[in-house]
Amino acid sequence: MLQPRIPVNPLPTGIVTPLLQPTAPTTAVEPTPGGHAPAPAPVPVTSPRTTVQLTSGRALALAAGGGAVVLVVGAVLVSMLLAVAITGVSVSVCAVVLKSLMNQERKH
Repeated sequence: MLQPRIPVNPLPTGIVTPLLQPTAPTTAVEPTPGGHAPAPAPVPVTSPRTTVQLTSGRALALAAGGGAVVLVVGAVLVSMLLAVAITGVSVSVCAVVLKSLMNQERKH
């Protein structure tokens, strides 16, 4: 499921290159003197996935790493929100000061 699939693309010459499929190795079977060939031995099927052994130490390290990531991302988001809030307050203070200066000029 997670292995990449290479599409079959026609070449400019019109020759289509087929997708290579992995095949199981075959073994040669010699007939016995009775004339019957023995049944071939079953080929063990191996899974393309590798199993991950999750021990208690690895689980603890994974949980600690996840917690650290959550804390770092949270700190970054809070600092960005704080920066936006400070910028908004400073812009509003500048607007109030400019409005006050404009009103003083009208009165004088």
